[in-house]
Amino acid sequence: MAIGFRIDTDDEKAFRAEVREWLDANLPDDLRGLSTRPPFDRSQVWFHMLAERGWIAPHWPKTHGGMDATINQQIILREELANVGAPEISSQGLNHIGPILMEFGTDAQKQQHLPHILAGTVNWCQGYSEPNSGSDLASLRTRADRDGDTLVVNGQKIWTTWAHHSDWIFALVRTDQDAPRKQAGISFLLIDLTTPGIVIRPIKTIAGDDEFAEVFFENVSVPMSNLIGNINDGWRIANSLLAHERLNTASPTHVINALDRVKKVATASGLMDDAGFRDRLAQAELDAVGLAALYSHAVGITASGRPLGPDSSIMKIYSTEILQRTVDLLFEAAGSEAASSGRIDTDDGSVDVATLLLQVRRATIYGGSSEIQRNILAKRVLGLPS
Repeated sequence: MAIGFRIDTDDEKAFRAEVREWLDANLPDDLRGLSTRPPFDRSQVWFHMLAERGWIAPHWPKTHGGMDATINQQIILREELANVGAPEISSQGLNHIGPILMEFGTDAQKQQHLPHILAGTVNWCQGYSEPNSGSDLASLRTRADRDGDTLVVNGQKIWTTWAHHSDWIFALVRTDQDAPRKQAGISFLLIDLTTPGIVIRPIKTIAGDDEFAEVFFENVSVPMSNLIGNINDGWRIANSLLAHERLNTASPTHVINALDRVKKVATASGLMDDAGFRDRLAQAELDAVGLAALYSHAVGITASGRPLGPDSSIMKIYSTEILQRTVDLLFEAAGSEAASSGRIDTDDGSVDVATLLLQVRRATIYGGSSEIQRNILAKRVLGLPS
């Protein structure tokens, strides 16, 4: 399905054709059209295939081993990956800590970590959310107390994507217990997950996957050299990372994939013959085009080195709510088969419906809930009182 609002140049048409041809020939059948991330070992296979082709980090500069792709090339890659139903790989290293290291890390930190992130030989997870401190991230309580040249970490993180498959975690920790503002006194710390005192427990979700985990820290000693930026300056760095995360979440690829499933299932069920349904489907496609335009604009802002600011909150709200509405349309298209735990057969292949519905329920929560994003916009854009 082509979802777009612009016309490719001749060079971009050639690049799109190259991507499409390679994906058709190389994406394994068992990794197509999944509603959840594939098992870790299969995800790593796909990671290394993309890396070998040179397409694993289109947004990274060539100086750090990336593709240094143009904005439109990055969008084309995302669109074609979505069109073929390619699986989502873990983005914590490539899209989160990688760009943060490039912007805020020391030369030693970049040399230590960036090559392994790009090669997929070291995997990362994000330690932000805590029990009773998810959307209100600034209220986090995991603490790191100075002891000479080390920080001793105690506390707990939760909803940590693939922590049980990761080698390192980048975490926000409270280093000043008496800071006058809760956003102050927070530091950004890199922690080797093989360090003594760390316990990781996977969490199984209602969608049936186990990509989340909780991580416990008990007297974990971390070198001061693992700080990103200055001590107590973590909140500023975290906001930069959250903008990267929300940009990734807002990618139209998820909506494109869901729309493709809607058409397949509605055709198979006969609902595509219903004029009212076709009208709702047309509106969903228009929403997807609008999202693609918004995403392209945001990619352009970040590529120019400017911060997204409140734009990231707008994108987070818009993209995740469109995704949920589109999957609701898929559920409608499936009719009496919608709640089936199995895949629905169509002339264009089998489609999973129920698992995707469960999977996207959390989209408006992770990365900052829609309620929190609206509060941010009310205060920072509209100037409303807290």
